[in-house]
Amino acid sequence: MEKTLEDLALRLAELSAQVAELSTHAATGMPQAAEAASDAALHGGASPFVYLFSAFVLACFVGYYVVWSVTPALHTPLMSVTNAVSSVIVVGALIAVGVDLDIASGWTRVFGFIATVLAAVNIFGGFLVTERMLAMYKKKG
Repeated sequence: MEKTLEDLALRLAELSAQVAELSTHAATGMPQAAEAASDAALHGGASPFVYLFSAFVLACFVGYYVVWSVTPALHTPLMSVTNAVSSVIVVGALIAVGVDLDIASGWTRVFGFIATVLAAVNIFGGFLVTERMLAMYKKKG
């Protein structure tokens, strides 16, 4: 039993030494890895357009499948949610149109204006359709 405890203590000491060596190696390599990652982000890698376009395409697919898989009984709550999402889009589009940023170009303002118009059409059209659907449930007197 004592021999086993001594073996475990020796093994624990060896493992502690290895952990200390690995942590020292990791600590010296981290700044180099961070510098390499920042260089890749600033000077290499894909352009931001690729990331943004990928997010747009993914959002289109997700939206298409979410809308078409909803049962007709839940269309009214879905329209309410899309109106709420459109209100967020309006806020983002107004920021894109109105804020004078260094990265904002003429295209940013044009797309912001188009997004504002389309989101407004979605919001007001959603309210009109919802009102019409709710009128169908009123008792005719």
